[in-house]
Amino acid sequence: MADVLFESDIQSLSLVMRGKVRDVYAVDADHLLIVATDRLSAFDVILPDPIPGKGRVLTQVSNFWFKYFAGTVADQRADMALDGVLSPAELAQVDGRAVIVKRLNALPVEAVVRGYVVGSGWKDYQATGAISGITLPEGLRQAEQLAEPIFTPATKAEAGDHDETIAFSRMADIVGHARAEEIRRVSVALYTRAAAYAAERGILIADTKFEFGVDEGGTLTLIDEALTPDSSRFWPADSYEIGTSPASFDKQYVRDYLETLDWDKTAPGPRLPQDVIDKTAAKYTEARDRLIG
Repeated sequence: MADVLFESDIQSLSLVMRGKVRDVYAVDADHLLIVATDRLSAFDVILPDPIPGKGRVLTQVSNFWFKYFAGTVADQRADMALDGVLSPAELAQVDGRAVIVKRLNALPVEAVVRGYVVGSGWKDYQATGAISGITLPEGLRQAEQLAEPIFTPATKAEAGDHDETIAFSRMADIVGHARAEEIRRVSVALYTRAAAYAAERGILIADTKFEFGVDEGGTLTLIDEALTPDSSRFWPADSYEIGTSPASFDKQYVRDYLETLDWDKTAPGPRLPQDVIDKTAAKYTEARDRLIG
């Protein structure tokens, strides 16, 4: 079992792409192999130092949520065994990090749900009194919970570019109005259900990002990852305080360190000190353990 994997090397399959975190291989005409590496991106730049075990955590957490939402929304998982596709050596390389998924038509939007006013949403609210054009009550404070979750879609950026928040009407232009309505309804329902589950385990889910695809029959399908520390903002409930930027179970140590550097946030990214790597790995692991044991 590889403790650290910066880049996978599966010789028996054709490489389709390397994303910020995931390597994707072709299995056959209907299936793909997705490997979650330990790469970490910050400010949309892949950093040279991996976070040990991160890819395994992301895979375990995503698979948990896919199972949790079974019957609510279709998901990408395929009924194929890894050992029927990979050699023993390849299997050992990606053990706990790889999944075989259905080939689907990915939709070119990201479905973002926000339950709290924080991050770019807080900046938007301070400037305009709204987030993504959705007018909110006056007087909200940083990290305050919204009366109900809001849906703020974004375009999917190419590697190295930044995702751009768009209005719901723009999303409807891209994917069609009926599909956009379906994505909004499903995304808010998934977030609401997950937030209630996580709150019972001491984690507040401030916001999250879903990605969807469709199969040949047009069925909306949850793809990529689900409610991980990479795609969500997780806060420990016991230290949550309105009016602050709460501590997160994610890349916070990395972002905080990078903000102290004279770095223009373009590639190549800087090296990370060992203590930042260790603390970040510990946060990912703690989030997983709180959520799924």
